[in-house]
Amino acid sequence: MRHIKLSGREATVVRAIGFTEAMMGAEIHDRAHMEVEDVTDTLNSLMSAGYVESVPYYEEVQIAEMPVTAFELNPGYVQELKQALLRR
Repeated sequence: MRHIKLSGREATVVRAIGFTEAMMGAEIHDRAHMEVEDVTDTLNSLMSAGYVESVPYYEEVQIAEMPVTAFELNPGYVQELKQALLRR
């Protein structure tokens, strides 16, 4: 089992996305109560680590694309992400 350690912003975005279905970037922004630049940067870091995937696929999402892009947690990391949130 991998030991994932999330920053506060990463944990907030993971909680906002949830574990059930993909969520649009605008909804994540609303739920996270963070600046759009911070949400975009955090999503990009989570995507580069492989924890979050975008639909359609982007290696890195731009601020203009973020609100209309769907994001979901990578199913291969769901259990580890849940454990990381419980440890916070």
